[in-house]
Order: sequence, then C-alpha cells, then structure tokens
Amino acid sequence: MSLVPEIRKFVVCVESVNHDGGPRAEPPVRKAVCGAVIANPFAGRYEANLTEWMEALRPLAVDLTERLLEALRVGPESIQTFGKGALVGVDGEHEHAAAWHAPGGHGLKSVLKARGFVTAGQSMGAVGARLHIPLVYVNSPWVRSHFDAIDLAIADAPRPREIVFALAVSTGGRVHARLGGLTAQQAEAGDGPRF
Repeated sequence: MSLVPEIRKFVVCVESVNHDGGPRAEPPVRKAVCGAVIANPFAGRYEANLTEWMEALRPLAVDLTERLLEALRVGPESIQTFGKGALVGVDGEHEHAAAWHAPGGHGLKSVLKARGFVTAGQSMGAVGARLHIPLVYVNSPWVRSHFDAIDLAIADAPRPREIVFALAVSTGGRVHARLGGLTAQQAEAGDGPRF
C-alpha cells in the first residue's frame, strides 16, 4: 500500500477583514485556509503504527503552505499567525486526524521560518462538517492580539473514507485587538508569557 496521499481536491478560502465594528484597517487583515481532501488509507481498520504515514504527509504540508502564500500573494515574512487542522470522515479514527500534528507544523514552520507553537483543531465529521482552526502568532503562542481562528467547510467532504488536512495563516492579528498582554514586538525581543 502506498502511503503517498491520494488527493481528490484542494480547497482554498481567503478572507479580507476591513473592520469588526471599529475603524477601517489599512491594509485589511487577510486570512487564508487551504485544505486537501485525501483518501484515508486506514479507514475502517485499525493500524498499530501510524508514524510512517505521518512522515509521508510532510510534503503535503509544505505544498499547502506554499498554496496559502500564493493565494494571499505574499511572501513568508508577511505571515503573522498560523494554525493547522484535520477533519476525519466517519469511517476513520480521531488518531488519523492527530497524524497531521507533526507534518502540518513542520510544513508551516519550515516554509515560514517560524519558531512558534502551531495550534491545532481536529475532529471527525460527515460531509460538509465545519473544521475550526485556531490561529496564534508565528513566533510565540502568548501574543494575545493574535489569538484568532478561521473555519473551513467543504460541501462534499469529508466523505466517510476521506480526511481533510488543512493549514491556515493570516497577515495580522485581530483587526481591533485592544486587550493588552504580550505584544508581537515584545515577543520578537525575547520577552516571555504574559497572562
């Protein structure tokens, strides 16, 4: 059995946030999520070791990250938040979604040259289910102004024997962030967590 992902389709969604009830942001914050709908090679059966498959997903994560940059028409230096997520069809297991943690984070961090912790959303669902992906600052999970999220729903996925693996990024934090805490500038200067 080949562990190279059998991809049915890619889906990319882009948001431009001009405001959230306050002054207009110049430029708008742009968020994007890219998902790959793949066949689940382990649907309907238990596999004792998933590590080889997990490693085989690394190139897909790099591909999705590059698609995000292309969709936003920016370079890696413009990305301020990121996150990852997986949605498993009903014939799969929650552990199949968890297999995305290491490769998804690797793809984002290697392409973006980031050092932060990559947040994750994972669940099981039927066709059209919504995947919620939390976002955090690319170099520190403690930058409060950059706690955000984006959702992905695909009308025909995941089918029972499929998985949606997704990555998400944005060009900024929340458009009207004003709750204090550690700033991105302080995090870049080596300052630590502030709750």
